[in-house]
Amino acid sequence: MPDATDNRLQKTLQAVRFLRKAGDRGELAGALRDLGELERRSDADAAREHYEEAVAIFREVDDPLRLAHTVRHLGDVHYEAGRAALAEPCFHEALSIYRGHPKTDPLDLANAIRSLAVLKGDAGETEEARHLWQEARALYVAVEVKPGVAECDARLARLARRLT
Repeated sequence: MPDATDNRLQKTLQAVRFLRKAGDRGELAGALRDLGELERRSDADAAREHYEEAVAIFREVDDPLRLAHTVRHLGDVHYEAGRAALAEPCFHEALSIYRGHPKTDPLDLANAIRSLAVLKGDAGETEEARHLWQEARALYVAVEVKPGVAECDARLARLARRLT
């Protein structure tokens, strides 16, 4: 018996096929992003391809916040695959969009900062990572996301030990 993820994957694939035929570019980009999210754990290459197509469409239809969200996830996929050099520009682009948009959700901004902070910390760029984790922490506190605050605290403590 198929599980809920399999069902969601099949429904999302159907939606992508339908939206390709219907020509609704914005909705297609959203469905492709959803498909990428569903595939991340099982097929990273397919997820990357779907995120890349969604990014291209979000650029075309001028949907900056959905573009930022998708670019960040594309960066996460690159980073998880060991391609930090491809991930970093994605994170910077997402942050640039979020920081410049008046309707940015603080949680989206915090999550984008988190992605770059992980990359910088893993790359040994301790001081930059520390600043990013502090900024993310303040945002997680503001939106009351306790797991985010806890992760920031733990990462900041590890970075502090590195600096001593």
